[in-house]
Amino acid sequence: MNRDAIKDLTLMLMYLTSWEENLVPELHEKPDRLGFRPQIRRTWKGYDFGILNELTDEGLVNARNRSKSASFTDEGAAKALELLMQYGITLEQQGGEEAGVDGTK
Repeated sequence: MNRDAIKDLTLMLMYLTSWEENLVPELHEKPDRLGFRPQIRRTWKGYDFGILNELTDEGLVNARNRSKSASFTDEGAAKALELLMQYGITLEQQGGEEAGVDGTK
């Protein structure tokens, strides 16, 4: 299998097993700033470190720190969603409702 295919599959798996985390846990939405909650999409680093390093070098994920998780860049999340759409994979929202790859119904 070629290296690009492995990177694409890894990026998709990373996105499918990711979660969103508040950057500032104490920050709550204010009435005058609705929708403003800085978040980051994180995933576990349980993948080949050579592939993770290449994805980091391409600016798709941040995986160089010593933590057990990596974070997606905006470009990485967009590419993962694009690949999921290309392969016809839909995401599921809480409650078992099927959603589009962008998380909407």
